[in-house]
Amino acid sequence: MKWYEKIPHPVAMLFGIIILATLMSYLLPAGLYERELIDGRQRVIPNSYSLIDATPIGLMGMFNALSKGFKLASDIIFVVFAGGIMFGMLEKSKMIENTVGAIIKNMGLERKYLIVIVMTFVFGALGVFVGYENNIALVPIAAVLSLALGGDLILAAGISVGGITVGFGLSPFNPYTVGIGHQIAEMPIFSGATLRSVLCLMALSMLAFYNVRYFKKALNNPSKSLGYGLDASGLGLTKDIQAYFMTSNNWLVLAIFLAGLGMMLFGIFRHGWYLIEISSIFIMIAIVVGIAAGMSSREMSETTLKSIAIVAPGAFMVGYATSIRVILESGNISDTIAFELSNILVELPIYASAFLMSIAQSIMNLFIPSGSGQALATLPIMIPVGDLVGLTRQTTILAFQIGDGVTNIINPTLGGLIAMLSMCRVPFDRWLRFIFPLCGWILILAWGFLMFAVATGWA
Repeated sequence: MKWYEKIPHPVAMLFGIIILATLMSYLLPAGLYERELIDGRQRVIPNSYSLIDATPIGLMGMFNALSKGFKLASDIIFVVFAGGIMFGMLEKSKMIENTVGAIIKNMGLERKYLIVIVMTFVFGALGVFVGYENNIALVPIAAVLSLALGGDLILAAGISVGGITVGFGLSPFNPYTVGIGHQIAEMPIFSGATLRSVLCLMALSMLAFYNVRYFKKALNNPSKSLGYGLDASGLGLTKDIQAYFMTSNNWLVLAIFLAGLGMMLFGIFRHGWYLIEISSIFIMIAIVVGIAAGMSSREMSETTLKSIAIVAPGAFMVGYATSIRVILESGNISDTIAFELSNILVELPIYASAFLMSIAQSIMNLFIPSGSGQALATLPIMIPVGDLVGLTRQTTILAFQIGDGVTNIINPTLGGLIAMLSMCRVPFDRWLRFIFPLCGWILILAWGFLMFAVATGWA
C-alpha cells in the first residue's frame, strides 16, 4: 500500500487532531504570555510567560468546541456560501462558460500548456497583491478553464488554489506576515522585498512546471489521474469549442462581475474591508447578475440553494477545523508550545537555529493557522531569540514567513484553504496526494534562500 492510500478522510483527520489537542491540554502545562494592545491588535510581550492553573478540556468541552468553532469561523463560512451563490448565478447566466470557451477558441487548444502556465501566474499574482480569502470566489473559474482544456479539477486546484496560496504565503508585500513582522521588529515595512520577490517567483515557476507535468500525465491516462471520478457537473463546456462567442448579455454580466470586484478591491485597500463586506459584495453581484440575465425569482432561488449545497461540505470543514483553535485557547497551551520551542532554538548553532525556527513556525501554523495571529503570538518571542543566536531580524522574519507561508498549502486547519478546495470540489485527501511533493520542493528551495540569508547577514 502506497503512503497516500493511508491518508484518512479529512473529517477523520481533523477529528484526530481535535482529540490530540484535547489530550495535550492534560499533558502540557498551561501558561500564558502577557499581551498589550498596539494599533488595535493584541501582541505578546516578550519574556512575560508564566504558568497558570491547569485548564484541561473534558469530553463535553471537546464537543462544545465544535459549535464554538463554527461560531468563531462564521465570517469565513458565510463568505464561502456567498462566493458559491455568486458563482452559481454567473454559471447559470452562461457568462463564464462562453468567456472561457471564446478565450480558448481564440488562443487555440494547441497552446493549452501555455494557458496553464499563464493562469498559474495570474492566480499567483492575485495571492501576492490581493490577499487570500478575498480570492475564494474566483477559484471556480479555474475549474471551468481546466475542464475546457481537457484537464480535471485537480489541475484546476493546482492553478488557482496552489497559485493563490504560494503567492500569498511568499508574497514580499504580505501585510499579515511580513508587514506585521516588520512592525514588531521595528524595521521598514516590506523591506528586503528583492530577495522575497525572487523566492516567490521561483516558487510559482516550480508550481507552473508541476501543473503542466500533471496535466500531461492526466491527458495520457485520465482514468488514473487524481481527479478521476470527482463531480464536475455544471462546470464543463457544453458545445464544440468553435461554437463559442460572447453575447451582448455575456458582456453585460461580465461588466457587472468586474465592477463588483473593483468595488471590493477599492473597499479592501481604501476602507479596510474584510470578510463581512466581501460577502456582501458577492451577494450583491449575484442578485444583479440574476436580474441582468433575465432569471425569474424562482430560478434565482433554486440556483441559490443548489449553489449552497455544492459548497456546504467545504463550509462545514472550515468551522470544523476552527474548533482545534478553540480547544488550544481554552486549554491555554498555545503559548506553552511557543515558549518551549523558543527555548530549544536558543541552544542551537546559528544555521540550525534558523532552519528549526522555520520548522517551529510550521508546527505552530497547524495550531494557529491565521498568519497575523501567528505573527502576533510568536514573532515577539522569536525575534529576541534570533537576536541572541546572531540572526538578523530580516532573517528571522523570513524563517517565520517560510514556516507559515509554504505549509499553508497542506494545512488542514487553514479555513481559507479548505474553502477554496471546496469551490473546486476537490477533497483534501486528494489535494494532499497532489501537492505534498511540491510542498517539499518549495521548502527545500526556501531553506536554500534562508541559508543564504544567514550566510550573508541579510538585513
